[in-house]
Amino acid sequence: MRMNTNSDANSNSNSNSNYYLGIDIGGTKCAVLRGDGEGRVLDKHRFATTDCQSTLAAILEAAGTLIREGQAIGQPVSAIGISCGSPLDSAAGVIKEPPNLPGWVDVPIVSLLRERFGLPAYLCNDANACALAEWRFGAGRGTRNMIFLTFGTGMGAGLILDGRLYAGSCDAAGEVGHMRLAPDGPVGYRKAGSFEGFCSGGGLARLGQQYALRHIQEGHPARYCPTLSDLPAVTAKSLADAAHAGDPVAREVYALCGRRLGQALSLLVDVLNPECIVIGSVFARSGDLLIPAMQAVMAEECLPESLAACRVVPAALSESVGDLAALTVAMTGST
Repeated sequence: MRMNTNSDANSNSNSNSNYYLGIDIGGTKCAVLRGDGEGRVLDKHRFATTDCQSTLAAILEAAGTLIREGQAIGQPVSAIGISCGSPLDSAAGVIKEPPNLPGWVDVPIVSLLRERFGLPAYLCNDANACALAEWRFGAGRGTRNMIFLTFGTGMGAGLILDGRLYAGSCDAAGEVGHMRLAPDGPVGYRKAGSFEGFCSGGGLARLGQQYALRHIQEGHPARYCPTLSDLPAVTAKSLADAAHAGDPVAREVYALCGRRLGQALSLLVDVLNPECIVIGSVFARSGDLLIPAMQAVMAEECLPESLAACRVVPAALSESVGDLAALTVAMTGST
């Protein structure tokens, strides 16, 4: 799918009087919402993601209800946007069995919605959709070249280059989590030592468990994990809490993550020369634990001119990003 996200779209006032339907499909829950061109959510239905057939039926029912309600009050929906995890074929409008949606195999979600409601509908992977939302309404607003990094359960990216979403030749641009940063290390994206292995919620948990195990074996356990039975309970959040409380081992784990983050960002800065890198989830919550090590590596590794032109900031939309992501796909979608 080619997203109509040229520079005019970032400040296009023509969309402000229009109304849109957004559908955010996640592994555990879905949201169907109606909003306007200013990014205001006017109504929303949320429900659990179950099997494919039941969830699709719930999506169609909620969409129909919101569309009818909008028409009844003079706010007709003009387009539908769907945000969903990869893999998918956005040009064909097909969801192609994302790992967090077992059983969703070659689901023609766009044609289902177009045929049911007679409205244009567009599909976008969730990282790209979040990039569009942060670019239009959040921390990347006003930029022409922006990178959005998810830094949540996994590590993915959405790329806004020269005022447009860049999806790549086969809709796979932005899979930065697959980059290998070290010969060995935590496994992420099926690759040991990958960016996702070091920099994700799951990666931080694995690093924290590795460090804790070593300290237990050496006879001076970390405060956040004093016994072997505590290992499964180590998470990115428990590590952050311990680090903020002064646990030196937890702080060491976050410093390592920060160094690897700086290493990866240096590659992105030098290759893509962005004005802004917006980072979500873990970075938005615990950036103070990551930034010193990250900045030290970037100062050593980046081209000075490119580093001076780029700011690294936490995502601004926080918990509303999924809603706005789906709405923004509806606003900017174009075949």
